[in-house]
Amino acid sequence: MQEIDFIGKLHSRTKRDYVGRVVEHDKAECAEIAKQYGRDYWDGERHLGYGGYSYDGRWRVVADDMAAHYGLKAGDKILDIGCGKGYLVYEFTQAVPGCEVRGIDISEYGIENGKEEIKPFLDVGSCAKLPYEDNSFDFVVSLGAFHNLYNYDLKKAVREMERVGKGGKYLCVESYRNEREKANLLYWQLTCETFFTPEEWNWILKEYGYSGDYGFIFFE
Repeated sequence: MQEIDFIGKLHSRTKRDYVGRVVEHDKAECAEIAKQYGRDYWDGERHLGYGGYSYDGRWRVVADDMAAHYGLKAGDKILDIGCGKGYLVYEFTQAVPGCEVRGIDISEYGIENGKEEIKPFLDVGSCAKLPYEDNSFDFVVSLGAFHNLYNYDLKKAVREMERVGKGGKYLCVESYRNEREKANLLYWQLTCETFFTPEEWNWILKEYGYSGDYGFIFFE
């Protein structure tokens, strides 16, 4: 297991009004709507989620970096757990010509409105029970999904990620290193169910048998 930052450069581009997120709207109501993972979450108002999530090519650099780091090549099978609309899945097809891709997400809306070129390779389903055979994929990635799980499903999801992957693995979750980042995370998040420091995440992943790499999103 190794900590690697693949998405910090993207995360830092967004400016966030943490306090405004709490005081300008009913945060509890917003979270209830966001956790339905429907149109409001993906393409509704910003206080309910993404505020409109359309393809803009931002994930290409992530796919390029991961492909280089893990030595991905034509013929490799790649799975994105919690793929949303499949933009990273699509970018892997561009970064690694000839690879085979698959994406899975709990959101029916996200999959139905996925990037057209790779929609046939996107599935609706739970990361706690993946519909794939053992050792099916050469690389498995999950960005921003596992912190949305309760502990009992988190354990299942980590073990499922291990089960279907036979090569490199990488997951990234939201976390905090100090009280300021903890407060900002609590203010900003809409769908988190697990709130752990990096040290706690590291311990949990080892306890659950995870063998891949990991990274964190911090709200500074």
